[in-house]
Amino acid sequence: MKIQFLGATNLVTGSCYHVKTSGKEFLVDCGQFQGSIQEEKHNLDDFKFNPESLDFIILTHSHIDHCGRIPKLVKEGFHGKIYCTYGTRDLCEILLKDSGIIHETNARNENEKRKKAGLDEIEAYYTQDDAIIAMQYFYPLDYEKFVEDGNISFTLNNAGHLLGAATADLKIMEDNKESKIAFSGDLGTNSDPLLQAPVFLKESDYVFIESTYGNRIHKDVTTRAEKLCDIIIETIDKGGTVLIPSFSVGRTQEILYELNHHVKDPEKIKKLREISFYVDSPLAISAFNIYKKHMGYFKEEIQKDFAKDVENFLKYPNLHLIEDHQESIRLNFSKEAKVIVSASGMCDAGRIQHHLQYYLPKENTSIVFVGYQSEESLGRKILNRESPVTIGDENIPVKAQIHKINGFSGHGDQKDLLKWIKGFDEIRKGIIVIHGEDSSRQEFSVLLKDIYPNLNIEVPNLYDEINF
Repeated sequence: MKIQFLGATNLVTGSCYHVKTSGKEFLVDCGQFQGSIQEEKHNLDDFKFNPESLDFIILTHSHIDHCGRIPKLVKEGFHGKIYCTYGTRDLCEILLKDSGIIHETNARNENEKRKKAGLDEIEAYYTQDDAIIAMQYFYPLDYEKFVEDGNISFTLNNAGHLLGAATADLKIMEDNKESKIAFSGDLGTNSDPLLQAPVFLKESDYVFIESTYGNRIHKDVTTRAEKLCDIIIETIDKGGTVLIPSFSVGRTQEILYELNHHVKDPEKIKKLREISFYVDSPLAISAFNIYKKHMGYFKEEIQKDFAKDVENFLKYPNLHLIEDHQESIRLNFSKEAKVIVSASGMCDAGRIQHHLQYYLPKENTSIVFVGYQSEESLGRKILNRESPVTIGDENIPVKAQIHKINGFSGHGDQKDLLKWIKGFDEIRKGIIVIHGEDSSRQEFSVLLKDIYPNLNIEVPNLYDEINF
C-alpha cells in the first residue's frame, strides 16, 4: 500500500490523499486549494494520478477544501462512487453548484480583461453544470454502515465538525495480510452547540490526524454568545448596524442558534428579541433546509427540543432571510439599526462586500469576525485595521469598530484532538500529522511523540509518498 499526500499537509487546504493498494486505487477527499494566491495556484496543477484509474473516493465532508475538485475530477474521467454521508451529499449539492458559479464568474471577469489585452480566453475551472453532473456519482451512507469494495472495507463515523462530517475507519487486505488505517477528516469540538461530539475509534495500525489547531486552545468558548450579544446590543443602542461576515454553512446556523438559546440574561434576551436580524446569503438559506432535514446528526437534547417544532429550528424572532439581490442592496439604505449576517466569511467574495463598502466608513458600525481570516484575505486586512482597503475598484476607509470573537470554530483545538487520538484502545504502528500549517503540525507532533514514544510520528510534506 502506498499513500501520496496531494494537499493539506503543510497547509490547511486542498485535502487529498491518494491511496494505492494491490487491489484498489482511491482517494480520501479531493479538495480545492483556498487561501493565498500561492496556495490557489495548486488548483492549476495536473492530478498526480489518472482520474480514470480511481475506483472510488471516500469524502469526509462537504467543505470546498475537501470536495471542491470533484467536478474537475469527473470532467477528466472519474466515474466511480463517491462514498459519503447523507448530510455531506446534500450539502455538497448546494456548495459545489455555488462553487461552479463562482468559477464561471471568475472566468468571465478574467476574459473581459483578456479581451481588452488581446489575449486568448480561458475556460472556467468548472461550471455549475459540471457540479450537477458530478453529483450523480455520490453514494451516501449512514454513519457506521459497513462497506466492502474489493479488498477495502470501511465505515464512516461521526467527526462532529460539520453536519454529516465523518472520520474514515478502513481495513485493507493485501497478500492475505490485514492493515487498518484511520483518517480523522476534520474533527469538531466537544463543545459544539448543535452537533454530537466526535466518535472514538477502537484500534488502527496508522492514524492520519488533522492538526489545524494542534498548537492552540480555543478561548471564549463558554462566553462567545454573551460577548456577541453585548456587541450587538451596544451597537444597536448607538443606532448602528452590526455586520457579521460568516461562512454560509455551519457558522451562520451556529451563531443564530447560540444567540437564540445560550444568552442567559433575561434583559439581554428581551433586547435581542426586538432587533432585526438579516441572513443575506442564499446558500445559508438553502443550508437551513438541509439542517432541518438531518436533525438526527444533532445532540439528543436538541432533537427533543425541536421534535415538535422543526420548522422553527434556528428561527430567530425578527429574522429575515434575504434571497433577492436587489433586496440585499436595499439593506444598505435602510436607516433601521440591524444585524446583517452575510457571506463570505473571509470577505473575499459574496454580498458581504457591498455591505462593507457602505458600512466600513461609518463609525457606529461594528464588524464582528467569528472565524479564521487567512493571511491575504480582505477580512484579515480589515481585522488588522488597514485603511483604506480595496473592494472592487474602490478604496474604502475603515472607520467602523472591529471585533474578533475567538470562541467560534468548527475545528477541535489541541485538547479536542488529543481527546480523540487518546480514545483509541490501540494504535500499533504510527500517527501521521496532516491538515495544518507547519508550525501547528510540528508542535503537535512533538506533543504526540511525548505521549506515544514507541510509535512512528510522521509529518509529511506536499507530494510526499509513504509505503506501508
